[in-house]
Amino acid sequence: MRLVAENVSGERGGELIFSNISFSLDPGQALLVTGPNGAGKSTLLRVIAGLLLPAEGTVQLSGGGETFPDAKAACHYLGHLNGMKTALSLVENLAFWCDFLGEPLLSPVEALEMVGLGDISHLPFGYLSTGQRRRAAIARLLVSHRPVWLLDEPTAGLDRTAEARFAELMRGHLGDGGIIVAATHLPLGLKGARELRMGE
Repeated sequence: MRLVAENVSGERGGELIFSNISFSLDPGQALLVTGPNGAGKSTLLRVIAGLLLPAEGTVQLSGGGETFPDAKAACHYLGHLNGMKTALSLVENLAFWCDFLGEPLLSPVEALEMVGLGDISHLPFGYLSTGQRRRAAIARLLVSHRPVWLLDEPTAGLDRTAEARFAELMRGHLGDGGIIVAATHLPLGLKGARELRMGE
């Protein structure tokens, strides 16, 4: 499986904010997208995820077979918003995402254990702290299999213990042949990750 971006340009509000971005990633590889605010890091991730059309260029996934015919189908996208209903419990939220996304991987309870929230899985999402909410959103990556993780400032709100736990999960995903593209201002603990610096 290979994720390839060729000469991708992105717009925001009709204005071109980046152009001619190219990269290719094979299984087990990570790309850290860095640069100042406003450089287009989040826009690039949304283009890869298929949430926005590129102004120019293409994003393609090869080798995904019938299950993952294109990049959009192969991606988990973790953006600034956590994608959870505040009135539903953590288990209910993750059960919804597992049903919606298909390709079950871990049960909601197992995923919550992996991010250290197993003991409060019954609580409504709206009751959680900022860091706990982010950890619950990370658990969403674990309930359904997707080979490509697109992560936008994934460690925002996490303490050091949670950051270390998440780094371990990312390394596990890469070790299983997954691909990661992460927009970040902070180190993520991924040795050997390539860097794409935008806005220069």
